[in-house]
Amino acid sequence: MPSDFLGRIIVILQGYGPSFLSGVGKTMVVAVVGTLIGCIIGFAVGIIQTIPVAKNDNVIKRFLLQIVKIILNIYVEVFRGTPMMVQAMFIYFGFSMLFQINMSVSFAAYLIVSINTGAYMAETVRGGILSIDSGQTEGAKAIGMTHYQTMVNVIMPQALRNIMPQIGNNLIINIKDTCVLSVIGFVELFYTTKGVAGAYYTYFEAFTIAMILYFVLTFTCSRILRYWEKKMDGPDSYDLATTDTLAYTSGMVRFPNPRDKEEK
Repeated sequence: MPSDFLGRIIVILQGYGPSFLSGVGKTMVVAVVGTLIGCIIGFAVGIIQTIPVAKNDNVIKRFLLQIVKIILNIYVEVFRGTPMMVQAMFIYFGFSMLFQINMSVSFAAYLIVSINTGAYMAETVRGGILSIDSGQTEGAKAIGMTHYQTMVNVIMPQALRNIMPQIGNNLIINIKDTCVLSVIGFVELFYTTKGVAGAYYTYFEAFTIAMILYFVLTFTCSRILRYWEKKMDGPDSYDLATTDTLAYTSGMVRFPNPRDKEEK
């Protein structure tokens, strides 16, 4: 083993480069899949939590809806209020002891990341829905839309733009937090790094490589997501256009690009 720091890193990469790449791949797959499933769970829970209850609704409907909301609130509070590492231990080992459910390590990893992300996304979605002006909902109801139609066609397209940064933030958090899955034996980047460090007794060098890899993953994802957000914003300047000839404004009103002022 070379005596210099850079030489030891090169030796580690030569011997365990494929192992690091395998760990990176598993980390990204679990983080992306867990975030996607968590978003689906979060959207479902968030929409249910915002279903209005009117006094003239059926008593059974109001009772059942209230029970469902209480259960969902418990789910959100429990998974937002406990560490993912504890959740991993409880679900993987606890379910085996209490319910005789012996799940694979990979399945447990996806499940844990998904339901943990779902709890955070539920509050994000709920906040995003409530951030939309209530007049939007009233207008949709006035033309006969149901709550489902209002959510899908009016509220969620607007709320999605508001919650996009948090979706990206959850993905970045999950990339880093997958390291806690090593407690149940899931072989991701952190678990791989521990094995490499133990093989050569080069903990500083091995975890330096891991730190760089984690940074590259999170930085790349953050830049891609930021670019996606800008694409959702649309162009900086645009013309108001309409097919109504009495109110035709295309070419008359233009919102200037702030960059034009900077260039002047």
